[in-house]
Amino acid sequence: MATSETDRQSSLTAEDEDSTYDEENDPSAMSLVDHLEELRWRIFKSLIAVVVCSIVAFIFRVWIMNFLEGPLPAQANALHKLGLGGKLVVTGVAEGFTTYLMVSVAVGIVAALPVILYQAWAFISPGLYAHEKRHAVPFIIAGLILFVIGVSVGYVVLRYPIQWLINFGSGNFTELISADSYFSFIAFFMLAFGLVFELPLVLTFMAKVGIISGETLKRKRAAAHIGMWVAATFLTPGADIYSPIILGVSMSLLYELSIIFIRIAVRD
Repeated sequence: MATSETDRQSSLTAEDEDSTYDEENDPSAMSLVDHLEELRWRIFKSLIAVVVCSIVAFIFRVWIMNFLEGPLPAQANALHKLGLGGKLVVTGVAEGFTTYLMVSVAVGIVAALPVILYQAWAFISPGLYAHEKRHAVPFIIAGLILFVIGVSVGYVVLRYPIQWLINFGSGNFTELISADSYFSFIAFFMLAFGLVFELPLVLTFMAKVGIISGETLKRKRAAAHIGMWVAATFLTPGADIYSPIILGVSMSLLYELSIIFIRIAVRD
């Protein structure tokens, strides 16, 4: 009897020690200072990735600039008519360097997105439940793929509004397109397409938290498609016919893709 009691006390002591060990090694049990320290290192690693990718992009800056200038017509600048080539114009001593730097950093951020998202995931994952972790990884991967597709579609569409905008003012103005204005325009344009292509993830998240449902999207399908096509005509900066059609088709496909995502991610 005494032996049984001793064994029971020993078992309880071992369980307490295991429990204490688990708590000490549980990431969710870290102090606020530990969390801040980990956050600092996650941000630092993300910045290192951005810097490294930006340096690589700066090394290949000429190829990148030539690629981004692809949608710009060669005869866009008035300099082309004077036989001086169709290069973009810089208006300051340092503008050429700062433009290279700006484009390199922008490309570096996009290239470092997988590392940034991984660091964000590694920081928040210890506080998530198992079912939340199961959905988070596919969401991140799908988000990256959709963003890249959106930026790519934006690049393809870009030539049409640029062509229209240049031709629109050519009768009254002499076009001298600066590097800063051109790259700022295409950066916002392609970023807008990348964000628009995140629509399925936004709608799926809203369905996960109970704001909408797949059945609601199906019932509102006709009105949603009409609204998106109307919005596409206002979102594209030119009056050409191709840009709103491509954007409208893309948004309609993304809407239908959202219904599929919700059906997979949300089990009613």
